[in-house]
Amino acid sequence: MVLVPLSVAAAPYAAMVMDARNGKVLHAQNADTRLHPASLTKMMTLYVVFEAVQNGEITMDTLVTVSRKAASEEPSKLGLRPGQKIKLRYLVRAAAVKSANDAATAMAEAIEGSEAAFARRMNRTAQAMGMTRTTFKNAHGLTESGHLSTARDMTILGRHVIYDYPQYYNLFSRKTADAGVRQVSHTNSRLLNSYKGADGIKTGYTRAAGFNLVASAERGKERVIATVFGGRSTASRNARVEELLDLGFKKSPAWANNRAPKAPPYLGKGAGAVVVAKTSDPVPGTRAKSIRVASAAVTRSLRPQARPGSVVTPGMVAPIVASVGKDIERELQEIAMVSDTAPSPIPDAAPDPVPEAMVVSAVAPTASIKPVQRPVGVAAAAATLTFKDTPTPARKAEVVTRLSTSGGRHWGINVGRYPSEYAAQKILLQTALAETASLDGASRKVVRGKTGFDANFMGMTRDSAELACRRLQARQITCFMVGPG
Repeated sequence: MVLVPLSVAAAPYAAMVMDARNGKVLHAQNADTRLHPASLTKMMTLYVVFEAVQNGEITMDTLVTVSRKAASEEPSKLGLRPGQKIKLRYLVRAAAVKSANDAATAMAEAIEGSEAAFARRMNRTAQAMGMTRTTFKNAHGLTESGHLSTARDMTILGRHVIYDYPQYYNLFSRKTADAGVRQVSHTNSRLLNSYKGADGIKTGYTRAAGFNLVASAERGKERVIATVFGGRSTASRNARVEELLDLGFKKSPAWANNRAPKAPPYLGKGAGAVVVAKTSDPVPGTRAKSIRVASAAVTRSLRPQARPGSVVTPGMVAPIVASVGKDIERELQEIAMVSDTAPSPIPDAAPDPVPEAMVVSAVAPTASIKPVQRPVGVAAAAATLTFKDTPTPARKAEVVTRLSTSGGRHWGINVGRYPSEYAAQKILLQTALAETASLDGASRKVVRGKTGFDANFMGMTRDSAELACRRLQARQITCFMVGPG
């Protein structure tokens, strides 16, 4: 007989099943009840770490110094010591695979300086994702007052982890990993081994929470996410999740448009809170709208320092103003005298250009240069000139055309030739999921040839096709460009 603690037996149950391709909810039970997430929290911890790496705040090879607070966290843990230095990549592996609490705290402190500041950033990111009923108090998920989430919010978070950082998603399916100081094993290898297509994501357990799990599985063109809160044991929780995944695959269509969720705005260091403004009570039959604005408060504006010797005092200004005033008055008098004696201007004649030598600085003029009057003979000769009123013949319009080879969306890329249409479609879907940034907006197209089925992405510009091929080749994926026609 197995004795189950009363706190675990009494943990409230909640569940959610979602079609990951489009975010459609396939099943929900108590999905909006705020409960203890336990180590499901680390999905957001790792999401923020991935965001920080992507935006250059830190690198995977940065050496993190372990604080006394991080080293003293309760299990599960990696066994870090105060003052120890360890690369960020090993902490990421320990948190994703083993669910190490000391690794989670060490990463939080390395990125934001303190776990409390990191938790505030987690909350900003959660709000930007639409996780409206989640509040994080720490980076590891150990029970703390007010540290709560829901099955719906955790399912939303799991979907963002899959789509926003596909390059790191494989971490959650590794059964073992090198964490620097030792090898670590996955906390839920049983589900990964027993359920077809399962590839993550995160387990969680505390006495207050019960046995929690956000799981995802992919079969062919379908991907389903299932979340359970309040399981009574690892075995019963896994069995329930498998039932929910089966339900999801049964309800989800064999084919659906792959609409990735919109990634939240970058809310890194110095970013302000996300303001969520909701409209008044909606009209029956309509949905409420929300506006999310990421605001960064400016604390101070630095005034540029003056150049050395450029400070102007009142005593320096007075003589300059007096000199300029006298010169302006003298120039006006001379202009008036010249205008009385000068001949009438020739109609439509272009004015003579002003020589550069005649440009006088207005800062501190020392003398006024009088313009030289045109000789009388030249002026008289110019006055006798006549101009024929002959219009200039219009030039024949020319039309210049150029064949665009880069601006139009007539390019594409090929990622291989496969023996069946199904295999080609599968590769296209996997590639689109792995490289959402450069393939966003491209259409997947399978072209049947004499020797197989070509897997193509079409509707791209030449520049976007080149970028996509470079990124895919960096991932060791075969790729070449397909030109117009």
